[in-house]
Amino acid sequence: MTGTGVPDADRLREIELFAELSEGQLSWLISVTAPRALGDGEILFRDGETATHFYVLLDGELAVTKVVDGREELLTRHRAAPGTGGEHDDKPSAAHRFTGELPLLTGGSYLATVAAVGRTVVLGYPNEVFLDMLVRCPSVARVLLPVLAWRITSSEVQARGRATVMALGTLAAGLAHELNNPAAAVARAAQDLGPVIDRLAATAQRWGGTADAPEAAALGDLVEEITRAPLTPEADPVALADLEDELCDWAEQWGAPMHTALSLALAERGLGRDWLAGRVSRLRPDVLAAALDQLAALLEARALTGELQAAGPRISALVAATRDYANLGGTPEGRFRVADGIEATLAMLRPKLTGVRIVRDYAPDLPDAVGHPTELNQVWTNLIDNAVDAMDGKGTLTLRTRLHGTCLTVEIGDTGCGIPGDSLSRIFEPFYTTKDVGKGTGLGLHLSYRIVTQRHHGSITARSAPGATWLVVRIPSSLTPTTREELL
Repeated sequence: MTGTGVPDADRLREIELFAELSEGQLSWLISVTAPRALGDGEILFRDGETATHFYVLLDGELAVTKVVDGREELLTRHRAAPGTGGEHDDKPSAAHRFTGELPLLTGGSYLATVAAVGRTVVLGYPNEVFLDMLVRCPSVARVLLPVLAWRITSSEVQARGRATVMALGTLAAGLAHELNNPAAAVARAAQDLGPVIDRLAATAQRWGGTADAPEAAALGDLVEEITRAPLTPEADPVALADLEDELCDWAEQWGAPMHTALSLALAERGLGRDWLAGRVSRLRPDVLAAALDQLAALLEARALTGELQAAGPRISALVAATRDYANLGGTPEGRFRVADGIEATLAMLRPKLTGVRIVRDYAPDLPDAVGHPTELNQVWTNLIDNAVDAMDGKGTLTLRTRLHGTCLTVEIGDTGCGIPGDSLSRIFEPFYTTKDVGKGTGLGLHLSYRIVTQRHHGSITARSAPGATWLVVRIPSSLTPTTREELL
């Protein structure tokens, strides 16, 4: 709603932004001021809308929010009477009294949604008036610019914190997803192992009481031959089931019914009834049932222990990947293998990569990089996550490493829709995003740019066409800090 009165010069001077204006400047300002009264919850402007006005808070309070990954987050509150509620300890008092300046200066859209808290009055200045204000009233710029710098820095700090939380969430989700299969295998094997050991003991007693020494040796050789036989790759499920049924029927004929463990172990290796019959032909018919019982129990026990043996290293590998990704012990500068960080990142993002074909093109015998591996892991996370989003979760992700001179080059390519030409030169700018409102902060690539260029003295560039977008990161290889400084 509108219609509130224009404040006089004394009232405007109470606002830090206008405190040093002359009488002439104040007279001009009053002539261009358009007050606007807002009711509780009324929206002043929304995130993503084209920026049209610069607003000064006269009375009341404004809440600044942004939807990030589907959740509305409160970024800050502006109060006409600062200090009346919990706020950033380092927030300049002047920062409470105006909003909307950054998109007007950059020619973009509003970066958040601003709504009134209680009855609130703002003073609105259209874009052309705001720019004229900066020319006519230099003292306004002297107050505004430090606040603008603080806001950009504060937004980056918040984005880094949000990125850390998101990375931890990704880490937890990826770890839980990946640990589920080996953990379930351990639980299942542990549950089944007890009854199998009981059967193994019972069949061993029966077999040991009936077999002679050559028969016992023959059965031992048969177990080893079966376990060494390779599994049949991509076996037809129908043919596999038919082979199992055939083996079960044959075993039942010899008094060893329902030996599913035996029939499955043989069928998975493409070994049929005739093969088994030939191998046990050296055994007496009256001990064959006991031999098959013992053979089935041995193979089942070995299968379960094999599952445990496979699950243990898998869990260890996941824990190692998590440690390498998070590096919870700190991030001192040191030497590291770039491919290790990329692989750790892929392990953490695996649930999001289920529909993506991954092509690895790592150059062999690359020298180590020098820097902060955990920070670069955040870069790989941002770039790979953006690539997967650009492909809507389906396509080809290419990861390539090369050595060019003294720099290691990492190229991350995707087959997504591409980056529009008019956006390509701006993607590393703070707050600039090509994603829909609520799906990006506009700071992920900017933070990646800062990590690569400022923390690692490298570079990051992009090239794009529909179906072929590449982000290229270059960082120094194993050079001394002194040598790297000389490269700047």
